[in-house]
Amino acid sequence: MSKPSVAEVRAGGQPEGIKERVNEEHWAGRLYMRAISPYASTFFVRLGVPPNPITYLMVVCGVLAGIVVAFGGLWSALLAALLIQVYLLLDCSDGEVARFTGRTSVTGVYLDRIGHYFAEVALLVGVGIRAQGEFTAGGWVVAGLAAALGAALIKAETDNVVVARAKAGLSDHVPAAALNPRSSGLSLARRIASALRFHRIIQAVELSLLVVVAAVVDAVRGDLAATQVLMAACVAVAALQTVLHLVSILASSRLR
Repeated sequence: MSKPSVAEVRAGGQPEGIKERVNEEHWAGRLYMRAISPYASTFFVRLGVPPNPITYLMVVCGVLAGIVVAFGGLWSALLAALLIQVYLLLDCSDGEVARFTGRTSVTGVYLDRIGHYFAEVALLVGVGIRAQGEFTAGGWVVAGLAAALGAALIKAETDNVVVARAKAGLSDHVPAAALNPRSSGLSLARRIASALRFHRIIQAVELSLLVVVAAVVDAVRGDLAATQVLMAACVAVAALQTVLHLVSILASSRLR
């Protein structure tokens, strides 16, 4: 393939409306990463790198962030946050390369989904070890594992809507109207929860930034109180969101 320009890769890799996919596109992607990612995508296209290896690299960065953050200290928090930014960049880039080169595939979609599972689980477990203060079994490590389980279940609840609809012979596209619970009370609760955005605390980008803030506070105080408060908040949000998300799905028309 000839060497395409950044503008050509942007046009082919970012179709109209990609930034408006509220349920698919991360706010950081809409805010700044989609402006940066075509440069990385152009680099990969010119080298002839297929999209799937980019996704593998994305997964490595996400998991490595979870490993690094477990070591404690401000340096590890900053490095983990940087790795998550690279993870987000690659998450944008793999799809852009796939669309530009016409190499989209079911395997690519699957790898992308699994990659998000690995990254968020690894980061939450890493924060739990960080809150423990050492690489040993303890209550904070268990808390990290519990939060990671909740994050994985939330993703599984979402992904299994598509699985259930496919097995029932329905389209994988869920109409916007079907997202709203049939109960007015649950619908109001869902809108409030969506407005507060509290669920984002257990997502990789937001959590990595919060870990940096906690690390700064811990460095000033000389203890791990801020990281431990953050870990406790992650557990609470993961538990609450797991239940609320499941109830919201069952109370809506998504499975019909």
